[in-house]
Formats: sequence, C-alpha cells, structure tokens
Amino acid sequence: MTTTPSPQPPRPDTPDAEGPAGATGPGTAAPWIGLLARLVLGGVLLVAGALKVGHPRAAARAAQAYEILPYDVAGVVGIALPVVEIFVGALLVLGLFTRTSAAIGMLLQLVFIAAIASVWARGISIDCGCFGNGGIVDPDETTYGWDIARDVGLALCGLWLVVRPRTRFSLDSRLTPERVPPERTPT
Repeated sequence: MTTTPSPQPPRPDTPDAEGPAGATGPGTAAPWIGLLARLVLGGVLLVAGALKVGHPRAAARAAQAYEILPYDVAGVVGIALPVVEIFVGALLVLGLFTRTSAAIGMLLQLVFIAAIASVWARGISIDCGCFGNGGIVDPDETTYGWDIARDVGLALCGLWLVVRPRTRFSLDSRLTPERVPPERTPT
C-alpha cells in the first residue's frame, strides 16, 4: 500500500503564504506598515537633528527653556540631542538595528511628550525647539497640543517597530534573513 504525502503548507517566505496572525511574510501588510513607520520616525528624527546640529547655542537655549534640568546639564543635552537624533534617524531610515533604534526613538518621543506637558502645566510659554529655534514665545504662539499629538504619533511608529521590526527594504533583512522554523516530521 502506498501513501501519498500530505500537501505541505506554504513556507512563510513564499508569496502565497498567509501565515499566522502577526506574520511578516510577503502576503501581509505588516512589513509595509513597518516601512512607513520606519521612514516617518527616522525621517522626522533626521530632519529635526539636522536643523539643530549646526546651531549648538540655539539648541542649548531651547533645552534650557524647559527649566527641567539644571541649566548647564540642559545645555549639554541640547547640544548632544541633535547628534543622537541624526544617528537614530539614520539607523531607522536604513533599517539597521531596527528594534533597538525604534525603542530609542520611541523613548525620545515619550521624553519630549513629558517635557512639553510639563511646560504646558507650569504655564511656561516656549516653542518646543523640536525643529530648531525654540525658547520663550508669546503665550498665543504655543502649540503644545499639536506638538504632543505629533510626538504621540511618532511614539506609536516606534512602538510598531519594537513589536514588528521586520520591514521592507531594510538592511536588517539583508543581513539577517528571517528564520523559518524547521518542518516537523510526524512521529
């Protein structure tokens, strides 16, 4: 008596694979959403850092305007932050060390949200300095609600990437291909 082998389910890396919930095979939208999240968060960090990196005094003054950290520490943070933003943004755009760089990007956004909420609650009128400038402004010129909403959206991009770091067109996927579990043979 001959037995015919049962058809094998498609491998997760084939185009017709549906995969379980949360799969990142070609048939799912998750890698494309991840690409969008990676480019949005990474692009915003790159632009924000690039606009500030050439103006260290202005970046230091913007951080000092929050009146959260000691004056000298805030100045150092203001000077270092653009370099960190550029580095993390570049990693995200390239898709390299995606989970780690997304976690750092998300944590930055959460710190920015807390800092903006702090000055808003304390009645301090500043421009957030997120894209350069920064410092004291007229109370009618503050945009705290919009700034927080933007940073919440960016933090969500980071969260998506922490949970699902596999994205389209990333260096991560070129350097470390997705592992396919070995097929089990019935015993």
